Amino acid sequence: MSHITKKVADDEVGQDYGENPTEVRETDKYKQEYVRGFVDKWDELIDWDARADSEGDFFIEELKKRGAKRILDVATGTGFHSVRLLEAGFEVVSADGSPQMLSKAFENGRRRGHILRTVQADWRWLNRDVYGKFDAVVCLGNSFTHLFDERDRRKTLAEFYACLRHDGCLILDQRNYDSILDNGFSTKHAFYYCGDNVRAAPEHVDEGLARFRYEFPDKSVYHLNMFPLRREYVERLMFEVGFQRVKSFADFQETYRQDDPDFYIHIAEKKYEIKDEDS
Repeated sequence: MSHITKKVADDEVGQDYGENPTEVRETDKYKQEYVRGFVDKWDELIDWDARADSEGDFFIEELKKRGAKRILDVATGTGFHSVRLLEAGFEVVSADGSPQMLSKAFENGRRRGHILRTVQADWRWLNRDVYGKFDAVVCLGNSFTHLFDERDRRKTLAEFYACLRHDGCLILDQRNYDSILDNGFSTKHAFYYCGDNVRAAPEHVDEGLARFRYEFPDKSVYHLNMFPLRREYVERLMFEVGFQRVKSFADFQETYRQDDPDFYIHIAEKKYEIKDEDS
């Protein structure tokens, strides 16, 4: 098989979950889920312009508020946040476990006049592949829910923690799986998934799996198997790996202002403050 023929064949490979898709519950599966066809359509799903409008400058403002300059985007995907942060004046290193995603992110960056500094890295061994310390790590797009094993989640958060300077922060988001598990799925996709005529909804949900179906205008269908993390569980893990303070937001607002958001955003701070014994 020639190099060109092999490349075409690789690009046309579809997703394969075997005979029992809802039994596929492994962290490493994400590497096979992001096949070329799905990656090429990913920007239709999020719609960069609509997503920028929906989230505004929330992440940029939170990072600037903490004096952050050097950012590690560990779930780069097709590059949306890496490019936004670069254009806001931050120094950004873009990491992802999917080579297809990194390729698309680099292409998107070039189209907008940027050369992304990309690194293919598995979060569980992040410090093996990414060098130096960062003021902030951002893990966005519901990406943390690709981790099915608690040991993988703890190891990943520990790797994020180790990447940070002494006063750095982690910004991590997740779907509101509490609502999905307890009340069923209901969303208008006001945030994150803003593409017109793209349907994204869970096909199966239980305490150990949220299997999402993505249907595009050309009738193509893809899936992602993710672990439905509860908000309080994620916050507890962050404290247990060493973060000193965790503040959670609901769809870019403080949690007490909205009862049933689509997404939660956690900002975990590493900075250690010694309490005054007299206070």
